[in-house]
Parts: sequence; C-alpha cells; structure tokens
Amino acid sequence: MSEPVIHCPKCNSEFTYFDGVTHICSMCATEFDPNQAAAESAEKVWKDAFGNILENGDTVTLVKPLKVKGTNITLKQGTKVKNIRLVDGDHDVDCKIDGQSFSLKSEFLKKAN
Repeated sequence: MSEPVIHCPKCNSEFTYFDGVTHICSMCATEFDPNQAAAESAEKVWKDAFGNILENGDTVTLVKPLKVKGTNITLKQGTKVKNIRLVDGDHDVDCKIDGQSFSLKSEFLKKAN
C-alpha cells in the first residue's frame, strides 16, 4: 500500500518526503511535523478589527478606506461585503465587491450584525 500524500503547511505542495526525523517540502524547504501542523491549523481563529470572531459566510464592513495596489481603485470605508471566505495567509479574507475578487486583511474589517 502506498502512504497518504502529506501536503506542506506553508506552500501546500504535495512534494514532501520523510527523512527519518521530520517531513521536508521539496518546493520551499520547510521542515514540519504533520501532526503538529494539523493541530496548529485547527486552532486558527480569525478576528476582525474589534476582536469579534469571523466565520465563513459572514457579512462585514470596511473600517477604513483601502487603496488597491496596482490600480486606481479605492474601496470606501463602510462598504458592506457579504459572504466572505477565510483563508490562511497575510490577506486572510477572500471576497467579492461589485463583482471583483479581493483579498483583504481581517484587521480592516468589522463584523456586521
């Protein structure tokens, strides 16, 4: 039987191998323990600018105007964003505003009631 594929927690690559002590990713050279990585990702909690816990599908509003890099678009303060999706990374909220996809930081959002 073949062993299950273990993905890298940093780059999500499937090209990892066990060196006798730890797992290593061939793509980004990250060394990790798959049991510890699973426990850390299960504990991840996303919070808005005021400490409220965010969940997938929540509706949020922007707490400050955000200039979008590489464009002349500025997202206005108070813009309501529906049906957010939480992801790992620096920009941890994926959403659509006026039909365009954006990745935002949760620290600039406020959970709508």
